[in-house]
Amino acid sequence: MELEDKSIIITGASSGIGAAAALLFAAEGAKLVLGARRTAELEALAAQIRENHGRAVFLAGDVRDEGYASALVALALREFGHLDGAFNNAGIVGDMVPVAEMGIANWNDVIAVNLTSAFLAAKAQIPVMKEHRQGSIVFTSSFVGFSNGGLPGMAAYAASKAGMIGLMQSLAADHAGDGIRVNALLPGGTITPAGGAGQPAILDFVANLHPMKRMANSEEIAQAALFLLSDRSSFVTGSPMLVDGGISVRLA
Repeated sequence: MELEDKSIIITGASSGIGAAAALLFAAEGAKLVLGARRTAELEALAAQIRENHGRAVFLAGDVRDEGYASALVALALREFGHLDGAFNNAGIVGDMVPVAEMGIANWNDVIAVNLTSAFLAAKAQIPVMKEHRQGSIVFTSSFVGFSNGGLPGMAAYAASKAGMIGLMQSLAADHAGDGIRVNALLPGGTITPAGGAGQPAILDFVANLHPMKRMANSEEIAQAALFLLSDRSSFVTGSPMLVDGGISVRLA
């Protein structure tokens, strides 16, 4: 049981990578606080975990809201008494258009959901982890924030995901002495609702960009998150961990 008795927050938990991570972490013994916007999906996921003898509570809200980030931490403390880890996974792609055609509302929304939410989450989570001098925080960035390779129309998304890598490395440097590890996952194309699931033409195009000629499934990315949140990665901090099927090498 890689996460036995560890209390972990997961945002973006209602579908895709977040939901896959929730099921995997629960099976590995974690006690979960599930966060996302959609109440019905969170309720169903929590019920599924409990039916399989896991422990999970949930709270719906907006990750752009500082109060929501604090409320998730408070819920973990109230239900489980401690906070050991966080998978800050919530994110959006936004409109894929050139910058000259991009509305400021789209830019602000992508930066807020992807990057500002990561800042707010860490701001709420770190003080609690410092009290016990241990914890692991994982952000979901993207290969696009590492080696975009000239993919068109992704300026806001790329900027937010690159910014997340910088934020992660700064947090890792600031808090290594506090016993807190901070890392980022950089997935390649992943079959999720946001990643083109149900759209064969998009899936085929993205799959063929990868040297492996396929996209990841959500469970594969969740396995990498499990490693970073578990004690197996006890000497890993400040790492932008590529889980991208080689696409960043191809596009570099």
